[in-house]
Amino acid sequence: MTERPPLNSPDTLIATWFGAGYLPKAPGTWGSLAALPCGFVIAYFGGMPALLIAAILLFPLGVWAASRYGQRVGVSDPGAIVVDEVVGQWLALLPILSHGILGYALAFAAFRLFDILKPWPVGMLDRRLKGGLGVMMDDVAAGLMAAILIWGVAYVLP
Repeated sequence: MTERPPLNSPDTLIATWFGAGYLPKAPGTWGSLAALPCGFVIAYFGGMPALLIAAILLFPLGVWAASRYGQRVGVSDPGAIVVDEVVGQWLALLPILSHGILGYALAFAAFRLFDILKPWPVGMLDRRLKGGLGVMMDDVAAGLMAAILIWGVAYVLP
C-alpha cells in the first residue's frame, strides 16, 4: 500500500470528500458529518428533490473516484474513502428535511447504525461487490434503510 495521496487530484478530493476521510479515527463518521452541511445547503435551496438528485449525481462520481483512489493505494476499500458515506447520508436525510437539528441528528444516527452494523442487504453488498461500485452500494443501502426507518417512525409517531 502506498502513502495516502495528496488532495491535488479530482478523484482524491471526491473520494475523501475534500479531505474528511483523512481525519483521524473513524473516517466514516467524519465523512457522514461532513455530508451534513452540504446536504443542508442543497436541501434548503432545493428541497428533497434537489438532495435526491445530488445523491444520484454524486453516485457515479463516487464509483469512479473510489475505484481510482483504491487502485492508487492498492486497497479496494480504504477507510479514507468517504464519498460513499456522503451519498448514504444524503439519502438518510430525505425524510427529515423539515424537522430541524433533531431530524438531522436522527438521520445521522440511523445511517451510522446501518453502516456500522451492516445488516442484510448492506453486509451482503459490502462482501460481494468489489471496486468502486462495492464501496458505494453498501452505503446506498444503509442510507435507504435509514430513510425507510425514519419514514416508518414518522408514520407511527407523527
